[in-house]
Parts: sequence; structure tokens; C-alpha cells
Amino acid sequence: MPITTTGPLSYGMQLPIQSQSAIFAEGWEAAATPADLAEIARTADRTGFAYLASCDHVAIPRRLADAMGTVWYDPVATLAFLAGITERVLLMSHVAVVALRHPLVTAKQYATLDHLCGGRLVLGVGAGHVPEEFQALGADFEGRGGLLDETVDALRAALGPEEYPEFAGERYAFSGLGQLPRPAQGRVPVWVGGSSPAAVRRAAVRGDGWLPQGDPRDRLPAQIARLKELREAAGVEEPIVVGAITEPLYVGDPGWPVGRRTLTGKPQALAESLRAYAAMGVHQIQVRFRSRSRDELTDQMAAFSAEVAPHLDR
Repeated sequence: MPITTTGPLSYGMQLPIQSQSAIFAEGWEAAATPADLAEIARTADRTGFAYLASCDHVAIPRRLADAMGTVWYDPVATLAFLAGITERVLLMSHVAVVALRHPLVTAKQYATLDHLCGGRLVLGVGAGHVPEEFQALGADFEGRGGLLDETVDALRAALGPEEYPEFAGERYAFSGLGQLPRPAQGRVPVWVGGSSPAAVRRAAVRGDGWLPQGDPRDRLPAQIARLKELREAAGVEEPIVVGAITEPLYVGDPGWPVGRRTLTGKPQALAESLRAYAAMGVHQIQVRFRSRSRDELTDQMAAFSAEVAPHLDR
């Protein structure tokens, strides 16, 4: 089911297990298996989550390994695995560092994925922040902003319906090169991640959606206003899907320390708090639940869908 700017407030989640930064991973994830990941995806699929998201890092340098960890699943492989065991939930890269790769390679991977999953792909893109990754792959880290802009433009051409897409830019140019299969949905939506001024501008001018990174509630309204202002100034008339990452959540009384920033309590109280995002102009929220096991996480997901979600638009 597509996420739109006119429908009810949608909710999705970044998958656990596939990325295990010390900043956000739960302790149980270190010993988790592909079967655990599959069960979480199936739970999201049957309980009404709009999307599941997977991150993108090729390799983590030692200097960052303590904070970031080195567990980062490949997003194409991960989403393709989940495509085969789910039916309706959207599959999102949040975010793919597409400037690390030639756009025709990225287009081949994600067009095939969209074809295989029946048109459920959302391509989330971001600039990246690890210099060593860019250096190892021969990509320009210092110029990654301009590189990403051109890559997005190239991908918007290459992930459309044409068998022989055409693009001419400063770094990339292609024509007369056929790629089948094409995306099942005709054109893959591109959502831009990041909250820097450059990222907001990129989303406004080039994106079908915006994925902010860590903006607190009090900062979001000004960011959304700026996004709309830039989009209007660029003459882009199509609506843009605005997202937000919520505070960590726990439905009910956790009975264990979940952190002072975590929103807890009765379903209607949680829904009332989350409705504030819709009032700001947000169309989809990315939720994350505190948990001590896979079963506790899937229980939380089911409780949120059954008890909180019905109150999000009241």
C-alpha cells in the first residue's frame, strides 16, 4: 500500500539485527539469526506496518567500530530475502549510500528487486559519512553532495519505465543501454534522507519523500516549512511525503528501565503523543520499540498495531 500525503498517518520501522550500532541496538540482537529477522518481517507484514527499512554501509573502519559496530547487512540482499517471505509491506533502503556505486549498477539491483517484490520498493538515499568507505571504493568523499545530486538524477531516469534510459551529466552519461526487468511499479519513488541544509534542499528539489535524521520535535516544524518553501521555489508541484523518526516506544508499563526518552504508557496516551507529528505535517512515522528479546519486540509491534495505530488519526 503506497504511503501518500493524503491518507492516514502511516508507520514503519527500521529493522533490527541488520544494523547493530551501539547507539541503538538492543542486547539480544547480537545473537539473533536470519530466522529472527524473518519473523519480525512477517509480523510487520501481517500487522499493518507500512514499510520495513534496511541500512547501507560497505565497511566500517576500526576507528568507528566501537560506536557503529561492523554488523551492517547489505540492503539489496536483505530486502530481497524479505521480499520472498512478505506480501504487502513496503521495502525501503534507509538509506542507501548510492554515490558509492555507478547509478546503472544501483538501478540494475533495485529495478530487479522491485520487479521481484511486485512494486513494493522505496529507494531511500543519503550522502554517507564515512570517508574510508568512499576512499576504498574510489568515490569522492569531499564532493559527495554534488555526486549524490547527480546520482539521484541519474537514478530517477534509470529506475523509470524505459528499457533504454538516457542520462547526461558531468560525471555519468548513458544511452542506448537496455536494462530489463523494469520496476514493477513503473517508477521507483526516491526518498532523500538527512537533516542538513543540503539534504533538505536535495529532498525538496529531487525527492518524492523526505527522511529526516534525528530532528527533535521542536525542530521539525521549521524544517518542514523550509522543505516546502524550497520545493515551491524550485517549481516542483508533486506532493512530497514527509517523515519523522519518533522517540523510542514501549506500549504499556515496561517494568524495566527503558530510558528516560522512551514514550511509554497506555495506547491512547501514546497515540495522542504521536498525533502531534501529523499536526506538524508529517505523513509517516518511523517507530522503534525497546525490547529484551525477539518475542518482546514482536509482541510490542502487534500491540502497537492493534491498540495504538487505530487512534493515530482521531
